[in-house]
Amino acid sequence: MPVEDTLTVGVLLFEDVEELDVAGPWEVLGFWADHIATRPVRLLTLRPSAEPGVVRCAKGLRVVAEHGLSTAPPLDLLVHPGGSGTRALVKDEPHLSWLRELHQRGTVLASVCTGSLVLAAAGLLADRAATTHRDYLDKLAKVDGSIDVHADVRYVDDGDIVTSAGVSAGIDMALHLVGRFGSDEEREQTRHGIQHEAS
Repeated sequence: MPVEDTLTVGVLLFEDVEELDVAGPWEVLGFWADHIATRPVRLLTLRPSAEPGVVRCAKGLRVVAEHGLSTAPPLDLLVHPGGSGTRALVKDEPHLSWLRELHQRGTVLASVCTGSLVLAAAGLLADRAATTHRDYLDKLAKVDGSIDVHADVRYVDDGDIVTSAGVSAGIDMALHLVGRFGSDEEREQTRHGIQHEAS
């Protein structure tokens, strides 16, 4: 971990990212960091370009990525959302290479919704268990036939890669990550704090 056991979490922003894929995990992890966590947690946004800047989401919301790749610190955890913007990212070799490098450096990768298709395109889900939005399960299997695709689950934890089902499932995955990087008690306190019923 970086200095003083701080957990550094990056949430990726890109053009046409799905709003709730970002806001759901951010709310969970932010509430945990601000009110519950017993360790320092640094939560930041970044985008897959050299510099920080404004990103337009799928439904028109504009958000600011505070870091580009040139200014982002080392990450312990990256949340990779989905959305229609992933259609470009699955073909973006510099982005796929960056994900492979992060993974090699020990960053835990957590995808929401169709973010898993990007991880699969990078070759990171080969011979692993994973999930995605229910409408894209077949597509995930076609990207890499070695993936053990799970349906009817909210998320799949396969060690250093965690994937969630569609959109709102990112909230459940983020709560799971609170339990993993914090504790079960912290997870339940966070769940209570955001008033989210267990799925």
